[in-house]
Amino acid sequence: MLLTRQQLEERLIALHQASLQLVDDISLETLLERIASVACDQADARFAALGVLGEDGSLKQFIAVGMTNEEIERIPHPPVGRGLLGALMNSEHSIRLPVIQRDSRSVGFPENHPRMRSFLGVPIRYGEKQLGQLYLTEKIDAAEFTADDESIIEMLATYAAVAIHNARLYEGLRERDRALTRRNQDLALLNNVAEVLTSSLELEQILHKTLTEVMNYLKVEAGEIFLLDADGKTLRMVLHRGEAAEAFWTRNRFKIGEGLVGLVAEKCEPIFSTDLSSDGRYMRDAVVKAGFQQMACFPLTSGGQMVGVLGAVTRSRDPLHPHDVQLITALGGWAGLAIENARLHNDARRLAILEERDRIGMDLHDGIIQSIYGAGLVLENARMLVNEDPARAEERIRQAIDGLNNTIRDLRTYILDLRPRQLGNENLLDGLRRLVTEFRANTLAEANLTGNAADLADLPQSHSLALFHICQEALANAAKHASAKRVDVAVWCTAERAMLEVRDNGKGFDTEKASKTLGHGMSNIHTRAQQVGGDVEISSVIGEGTSILVWVPLNDLH
Repeated sequence: MLLTRQQLEERLIALHQASLQLVDDISLETLLERIASVACDQADARFAALGVLGEDGSLKQFIAVGMTNEEIERIPHPPVGRGLLGALMNSEHSIRLPVIQRDSRSVGFPENHPRMRSFLGVPIRYGEKQLGQLYLTEKIDAAEFTADDESIIEMLATYAAVAIHNARLYEGLRERDRALTRRNQDLALLNNVAEVLTSSLELEQILHKTLTEVMNYLKVEAGEIFLLDADGKTLRMVLHRGEAAEAFWTRNRFKIGEGLVGLVAEKCEPIFSTDLSSDGRYMRDAVVKAGFQQMACFPLTSGGQMVGVLGAVTRSRDPLHPHDVQLITALGGWAGLAIENARLHNDARRLAILEERDRIGMDLHDGIIQSIYGAGLVLENARMLVNEDPARAEERIRQAIDGLNNTIRDLRTYILDLRPRQLGNENLLDGLRRLVTEFRANTLAEANLTGNAADLADLPQSHSLALFHICQEALANAAKHASAKRVDVAVWCTAERAMLEVRDNGKGFDTEKASKTLGHGMSNIHTRAQQVGGDVEISSVIGEGTSILVWVPLNDLH
């Protein structure tokens, strides 16, 4: 039955309006169903279906219209692209049949499939590429589909091709946007963790920052860190963050190989449990009772050696993405190295404190305590001579007084050496003047300072502070070791450098022997100068005194 001119115009207008809606729709799933529904309406078909091809040319999706979900579920399997469907998949032209069963290409219908008679199949092509096919069956109130139906559906297929292509482009853009968002999140995580790992040697700060960032990235409700004890056999929980802390602390130690935590330490690889309630390896019933469902454990390593284990625990059932696993595992290597460095730093700091205590104790014992003991002996002798020889007793008392005065000066020297100082709001010359004044008061030695504040006005604060501490160390050495009676401090500038010289008339020392057993004071002087791009020259003559010449650049080179 041919359409009248008016009927054809009405169908074209309806097709145009429906096609505009298709082009506007960029959600692929809803788009496919809408295309099939529009095809049914335009061709007066009882059933319609749309097949979408994958990149390999096979049937990837199949959307049916006209059957209920129950009817579709009773069919043993979805179409696989045989028979007429396969013929259309390999054709550039439409196929229109009055009776499907009479065509030699037909292979019949599976069990429970509705009986269908008339057929219209139109390929959906975008350029030279076939994207899918439109299938229509059972023309309503007619024995078969007409040539006009075929033309209308071919026009619809053209619109559908553009709509499907746009939807795929949109899906591709969304996927790239998701990938870019994930990459930005990855970079943010790595940057945040790297910032604290490279800027801090405080173990507690490293642990807190690492665990917080990992929990935020994985979107979990709780997290914990276990560190390997000194015995090398026990993992002890040192940090928990998040919910239900009391449940996690019910078990805070695991042996290597014991529980999920111990197994991660033993194998040095991540382990996941997607159902804690049925996982006998977890060994913490209180956490399961608190509603937690899944746990991911990651090793913390340093140089291939186990340092600890990081655990992330969640009430969610959503599985971890493999990409997340790879990233956090790599992060565990960073964190393990930072933890090991922090431990070594703490050990070195404790060792330095112990060594300094030993040094101070030895100096006090050999110097101050012995001097006081000696003064006590002199006074004891004077007490015995008071009645027999008052003149000698008075002489002994005078000796004791002199000895105690020397001891007081020695104590002042220790105070001068140990008391921390900063420049504060002073300029360099004012700070040096304060050091010289305190040195003079505490040692009773003569001390002088020369310099011009204007020459040092543009010196960076870090350089000024370095010269200040170097002068402090040099004055302490002059008082404690050199027994100097006079110290001269001079500071001046050349075209490129700021210079500081501290010269004393003390005992002096052999610089070659001293370089082999460089003490804390001289070592600190060299270190402070080199940290700001400068250097130190030390010259000394036994019996004549010592000169320490330091230079630093006028500009900050770092």
